[in-house]
Amino acid sequence: MISIPFFYTRSKDFRASLEPVNQLTKIGEKWRSTGDDPYFAIKAKLKPGSWYEFQVKIDLEVDFQIAKFYFDFGEGYLEQDSVVLPLNSGELAKRLVFFEQSPLQIRFDPVTSAGDIDLKHLRLRIKKTESARESVLEKLISQHKKFKSLNIDSAKIEINSRLESAANESDATSWDTIAAEFYNQTFLGRGTQIASYSTWIREVETLHSKKIANLVKGAPKDSPKISVLVPIYKPDHDLLKKMVESVLAQSYQNWELCLVDDASNDSDIQNILESYSESDHRIHYKIRATNGHISQASNDALALASGDFCALLDHDDTLHTHALAHVVNALTTKPFAKIIYSDEDKIDEQGVRMDPHFKSDWNRDLLYSHNYISHLGVYKRSLMMQIGGFRVGYEGSQDYDLLLRCVENCKNHEIVHIPHILYHWRAIEGSTAASASSKSYTEDAGIKALEDHFSNTKVDVTVSLGLLPNTYKVNWQIPNGKYPLVSLLIPTRDGVDLLSACVESILQKTTYPNFEILILDNQSQRAETFAFFREISKNSRVRIIKYDFPFNFSGINNYGATFANGEILGFINNDVEVINPEWLTELATHVCRKEIGCVGAKLYFENDTIQHGGIILGVGGIAGHSHKYYNREHPGYFSRLNLVQNLSAVTAAVQLVRKDVFLQVGGLNEALSVAFNDVDFCLKVDRAGYRNLWTPYAELYHYESISRGEDISGAKKIRFEKENELMRKKWGVKLKNDPYYNPNLTLTQENFTIGLPKVEA
Repeated sequence: MISIPFFYTRSKDFRASLEPVNQLTKIGEKWRSTGDDPYFAIKAKLKPGSWYEFQVKIDLEVDFQIAKFYFDFGEGYLEQDSVVLPLNSGELAKRLVFFEQSPLQIRFDPVTSAGDIDLKHLRLRIKKTESARESVLEKLISQHKKFKSLNIDSAKIEINSRLESAANESDATSWDTIAAEFYNQTFLGRGTQIASYSTWIREVETLHSKKIANLVKGAPKDSPKISVLVPIYKPDHDLLKKMVESVLAQSYQNWELCLVDDASNDSDIQNILESYSESDHRIHYKIRATNGHISQASNDALALASGDFCALLDHDDTLHTHALAHVVNALTTKPFAKIIYSDEDKIDEQGVRMDPHFKSDWNRDLLYSHNYISHLGVYKRSLMMQIGGFRVGYEGSQDYDLLLRCVENCKNHEIVHIPHILYHWRAIEGSTAASASSKSYTEDAGIKALEDHFSNTKVDVTVSLGLLPNTYKVNWQIPNGKYPLVSLLIPTRDGVDLLSACVESILQKTTYPNFEILILDNQSQRAETFAFFREISKNSRVRIIKYDFPFNFSGINNYGATFANGEILGFINNDVEVINPEWLTELATHVCRKEIGCVGAKLYFENDTIQHGGIILGVGGIAGHSHKYYNREHPGYFSRLNLVQNLSAVTAAVQLVRKDVFLQVGGLNEALSVAFNDVDFCLKVDRAGYRNLWTPYAELYHYESISRGEDISGAKKIRFEKENELMRKKWGVKLKNDPYYNPNLTLTQENFTIGLPKVEA
């Protein structure tokens, strides 16, 4: 534990110390974050029932970052018990926190990415209750939708009303707890992505959007007409106007705006719509006499449309100025497109853009896990009419249902992704953008939509809730209920402690009923290894196969495959250990799908950080592991650590593939004896027309490099560089354009932070 001179307090009730715990190294007077999850432990005794002011000042390498505090109240560090603090480099940031009870410990995450940190000031100061309340009320009046335009006395009445309501419901709570809840909402969403986003907007988005706007300027009269469909129900009037103005501001002009108010019974809304319609002939509106909910209102908007394509827009969201220009530009190069979608971000009530979602290209299994496509979604109008538009009864996931039914009538290449932020999703209290769990009924509608989709496509699955709100798990079935034999190939050379832990965990924990283990002995020499071989081979599931040649990972596994009796091959490192008993069942059910090639697992280092969340091409030059070093509980970039998805490659430390696919592509490349052989193999499988897949529902430990060591010098370095060059020559530009990643994300780190791709003027 160390003492930090700028971490201080004058309160007699407060004593604290700061201890670096994860991904933090002292460099002179500064700290260096070595990853995306650096944090300190704060040892402090806080007074329960009190307000504290948290103050932070850091000089950063970027203009903006996010600091975060976690509080452990006895159940560990949970996301719901955390607060974010947006930081501008070199400026003092403050935030109030009310503690009903004293936390057992506090964790401080100064930033969310690698880089140097000059921590100038960190202070936790107890505040007098009346002073804290006054500051909270001032914040609510200036920034909270519910309290705007109120004075302090009126704001107090609003909180008292909420307090009385809670008391009537026997919900024991306090004025300060309710005030803190409202106060926390003013920090809504300001933070899951570092603010290099502002740099990206300035250096990438602005230049690229101007280029796109110039390309479609003076578009011919027969250029596609885009109908923007907007169902409306009791919106904030100002936000409704901002939505319409964002359409009027489009650089591409051949559009129409179809507005349907779903019986809001608000004359001001009708006046707004009427005024806009009179001012621009491209704006059409309808006022429904009765409330039919969002699906019916959306269908009424579709009935007003006459465009070639329909873009879906919510009544309080906004479009990027060049959104439709991007869409039309995509159609000029891909006129066959039937579904077009873009990246998106969130925008708060002050107009601050945040949380950019840079998405994967078409990713079918990710779509089955959640609606990652979302906004901006643009559909060929004839396709929407063909499927009957939106379906009543699927409200809450009506867009997801529409998308799944459209996908049923599209070929893969007809689904086009535009890797640019074209849609700004309004993050306000109660919106889905603000809180994934704010509309729980969406989950039921999402499951129903998925079940219908698989019923329509005659695929035998069940659907259940996923690991996070509004995510899903599709449970695939073993064909005919007959579990195919899986041959698990485990290369080893001595290392009996690792090998025995690996093999015994498979034998003792695995619930999948039909597997064999082939231990591929690569010139072991120790007596204890042979003793283990003699003992373990008494198990009828286990065979020992000798491979008496120099180490070559590809060669060993190719050799072992010739002895395998199974329809499915499993490549298993000798330094892995099973965590969940269903791991092999999960992998096997996916690999049995005829369209799936390689299937990979979620692997952890011994310290419960991520070792493998799939492989991203181009990261570090050739490829890197997704989300490496993230905490085990971390959801990942837009939940991707908790979602089944398609990826270009998965590690062969734990990988399943059907034997016929393995033989079809010629097995592993023996010119790649150590590095990148799994990436090369997956890319061959992909090229043969199969989708590779990663699942978080198969979990194992991987004690990486314990058995072989790192490639850092001498002959190992020469070999590594040779294999590097072989991959570059063979796969070339594909390594820089992973379809399951995004060109706006970094290729220098494995943490999904924002990159700055070059844009030609």
